[in-house]
Parts: sequence; structure tokens; C-alpha cells
Amino acid sequence: MWNRFIKNDKGFTGLEAAIVLIAFVVVAAVFSYVMLGAGFYTTQKSQEVVHTGVAQASSSLAPSGDIIVLGGTDVVAEPDVPAIDSITFYITNTAGGSAVDLDKTIITYTDLDDFATQAHLETAGVEDGAWTYEGIIETTTGASNLVEKGEKYKIELSLLQTGDTGVPDNPLGLTSKPVVNEKVKIEVKPPEGAVLILERTMPPSITAGQYYTVY
Repeated sequence: MWNRFIKNDKGFTGLEAAIVLIAFVVVAAVFSYVMLGAGFYTTQKSQEVVHTGVAQASSSLAPSGDIIVLGGTDVVAEPDVPAIDSITFYITNTAGGSAVDLDKTIITYTDLDDFATQAHLETAGVEDGAWTYEGIIETTTGASNLVEKGEKYKIELSLLQTGDTGVPDNPLGLTSKPVVNEKVKIEVKPPEGAVLILERTMPPSITAGQYYTVY
């Protein structure tokens, strides 16, 4: 008889079954919420990574026009050797590119003898570094240091050495200037986006004070 009472489950009511069912539903709902939240977070982070990657891989700067060099002499050489005193080039914003802050841009110069890097430098609002910029085509709404859509800027890179006239307060510190037929590379590194690389060969003949277009 005692055995018969133990196995009797007639006291298991519908209310108890409902409590158990509700418990299962609550646990399943919490688990689903956690899983969905993790999925949404992962998806959002993936989108951020893709957008950041696209922004870093695409360039917002493009060359616009010729690259021009100014002939001079290398005052360190004995006797003075015909060489290049400055390099001037023009940049613009690419189609769909974001605005580029030139005040936060870095320029790297490389030739056969030198490798130099310099950010844009100014003291009390006056440019005093080896490279300077000037707006050639500017919009009336943007800041003067931002290269925006439809704008064009001139960048002049001074290669002057100590002993030259008009040396910048913060020169590149080159050991020598580029001479005839020497290849140089200029890298314009904006704060965000791909690097703009310009590689050119100096002219086969250099005369002081003369301007040359290089290719």
C-alpha cells in the first residue's frame, strides 16, 4: 500500500505545470535576449571595422597639375654642384573623399642620399617648416587648412640647406640636394586615408633660378 501512494502523481496539478512552463519560457527568453544582443553587437563592430578599413584604404588626395622644381646649387658640395632648391606640386580632393587637414598632414622626402619627414610647422600662425601650403582654389565656407571638394592647394617643399639664402627655420636637414637625373619620392600622409605618393626624376640639366617640369 505504501508503495502505491509513492507512485501516485494525481496531486500534480495544472498550476504546477504552468509554473514549470513559465520558468522554461523565462529562461529561454533571457537566453534569446543575450544571444541577440551579442549578435547585434558583433554586427555593429563588423560594420565599424569595414567602414574604418575603407576610409583607411581609400585616398582623399590626388595630384592636380604638373610637379615643378626650381634649379639651384648644392652649397655643401665643393665646388657648387647644380641641384634642386625646391619642389612644388598641387593637390586636390578626390571624388567622394573626405576633407583633409593639412595642419595634421606629414610629408616624407626620399632621394638617393636622404630620408626626411616633417609635419606642418608654424609659429604664431606663420609657417616656418620646410613645406608650406597655399589655397589656389578655395570655397568660401571651408577652413583654410582643409582640402575639401572642388578645392586645389599648392604645396612647396624647400630643399634649402644651411648656407643657402632664405633657409626655413625648420629645414628638412638634408645632407645633399637632388642633382641631375636623380629620382626622388614624396609621400603626403594625411591624418586619415591612404598615402599620396609622388615619384619623379630630376631634369637632365639644371640651371640656377630656372623652373622645370619633372615626370
